[in-house]
Amino acid sequence: MSEAILHGGLILLFLAVAATSVFTRDTFSAITAFIVYGLLLGLAWVALGSIDVALTEAALGGGITGALLLRAASRLRHADHAAETRRTGPASHGLAALACAGLTAALIVLVLSLPHPAPSLAPLAMEALPATHVGNPVTGVLLAFRAWDTFLETVVLVLALVAIWGLTSDAMWGGRPGPVQIPEPDGNLAFLARLLPPFGVLIAIYLFWVGADEPGGKFQAGTLLAAMWLLTLQAGLIDAPVLSRLRLRLAIVLGPLVFAGIGLLGLVVSSGLFAYPPGFVKACILLIEAASTVSIGVTLCLLVLGPPERPATP
Repeated sequence: MSEAILHGGLILLFLAVAATSVFTRDTFSAITAFIVYGLLLGLAWVALGSIDVALTEAALGGGITGALLLRAASRLRHADHAAETRRTGPASHGLAALACAGLTAALIVLVLSLPHPAPSLAPLAMEALPATHVGNPVTGVLLAFRAWDTFLETVVLVLALVAIWGLTSDAMWGGRPGPVQIPEPDGNLAFLARLLPPFGVLIAIYLFWVGADEPGGKFQAGTLLAAMWLLTLQAGLIDAPVLSRLRLRLAIVLGPLVFAGIGLLGLVVSSGLFAYPPGFVKACILLIEAASTVSIGVTLCLLVLGPPERPATP
């Protein structure tokens, strides 16, 4: 009974936060509600026992995505004040509400029409998991049973960053992203930027290392590294990197390159593409996770910073 009350309260809170994000006219309030919604989704996944998904949702859905939206809202506020004053009419609002209601009804019908129990490949995946020497079934599925899809996800992140860099003017190409942050040595942000990163880096290393056998992994660890980097940048303790530096670009593509290299190695020493060498499956997975953690952290941070706005030298 108490569990049902808890879940019911969580659903009502979901609806309230979602309605706030949709119906509020203030951009900052809408984004704040969206971030809270992402964090609540993390709690929902915890209630369902999916800790890996909860960590990813909290980090990406509530964290990095919220930061990207805040960055976009800040740029749009200064870009076009005239567009901000234009409001859509009640007809447009009605059509949007009708479309959302139709989509919601279709999803409800789809979920209710699923067979019970739903067909699942989970038993086969768990049966084959010991061959990977990995204890976390999520990591086993992502990096052994559907490694091709996971590899493409790492490539998509790099392509998204290239697309953002494509918005750069010719004069600023290869420069520094974001405005100059004026540090406040005695401010709260500077204090947090000095206090939290050492702990954040240690937690990120822990999440990466235990990800093979417990909830965690490269996306959670990489997102935490990106957050710590962004914190020090926002506090003005360090400046944004020069995007033309070779080391930075190598860090961006390190994960996909290592992933692709180990995948191609399977054609030579094993049974096919992304087929890891027998006896070295866990070692290959850990190597891919380590390289991808670095690439994800660097890429997510640069995605939030946006295209270069300043030359490489002051």
